[in-house]
Amino acid sequence: MTKQFASAGDMTEKNISFTEIGRDLWAFTAEGDPNSGVIVGDDSVMIIEAQATPRLANKVIEKVRSVTDKPITHLVLTHYHAVRVLGASAYGAQTVVMSEKARSMVAERGQEDWESEFARFPRLFQGHESIPGLTWPTITFTDRMSVYLGKRRVDLMFLGRAHTAGDIVAYVPDENVMFTGDIVEYHSACYCGDGHFHDWPATLERIRSFNLGAIAPGRGDALVGTQMVNAALDSTRDFVKSTYSPVARVALRGGSLKEAWDACRAECDPKFKDYAIYEHCLPFNVARAYDEALDIDTPRIWTADRDAKMWADLQG
Repeated sequence: MTKQFASAGDMTEKNISFTEIGRDLWAFTAEGDPNSGVIVGDDSVMIIEAQATPRLANKVIEKVRSVTDKPITHLVLTHYHAVRVLGASAYGAQTVVMSEKARSMVAERGQEDWESEFARFPRLFQGHESIPGLTWPTITFTDRMSVYLGKRRVDLMFLGRAHTAGDIVAYVPDENVMFTGDIVEYHSACYCGDGHFHDWPATLERIRSFNLGAIAPGRGDALVGTQMVNAALDSTRDFVKSTYSPVARVALRGGSLKEAWDACRAECDPKFKDYAIYEHCLPFNVARAYDEALDIDTPRIWTADRDAKMWADLQG
């Protein structure tokens, strides 16, 4: 077990990559830090994921300006987590899109999530003083909507619960490319603390059914080609199932959270211990899997106090 909580000790800046994954489609990645996506249309630009702060968002904008001078008019947020949304003000986008469910989660738990994630990821929240407040969408939808950047169509879709209850994807049909948010990861641990283990595999299979040419995942390298796409879908599915099953067995026989932690490590360490943010995610994943096994369908709200208590319990 790591001695420092979550990513509190990770203060090393990551190397940024900016990879074209289709015509005028770009993945902004940073060695396991949260990714962003860029869709360049005929007359404007859509950004997928805002980053944690305006400071980090400006790094995305710098890369955008290296390939186009078209205005950024749309910002799509795949879910409500603070590290994804609080940099939104930097883009000056006229339209900010979330699912209706994601917006409800901002209202329900957005402030608590911000305070919790601030303690988990101090490096990502450098420059937090410039965050003007919670990020709210200007448009929401339930199942699907299409946005036109000139003639280029972007389909925004809810394909099922996974990383959160409100995850959406952005699909660009003219290039058969999808921006999946944290539903899909590549050589990075899935954060399941607000997840839905039972639903997640089916949501992955709905993504697979598109037979995509490329994916920009939530974390990790851009995935270009069907072989990399399918490998990432497979490894994400394996991570989710390998986390849930041993924890559920412990929970259903009345074992403790610490016993569930040990069982999860025994299953997952041999396969995933080298993944980015693995140690960060593990305690939250175990806690949520334990709850879901006991039929707690709605993830309990994480607060800074709950984080600290959970960590102390597992240290004991």
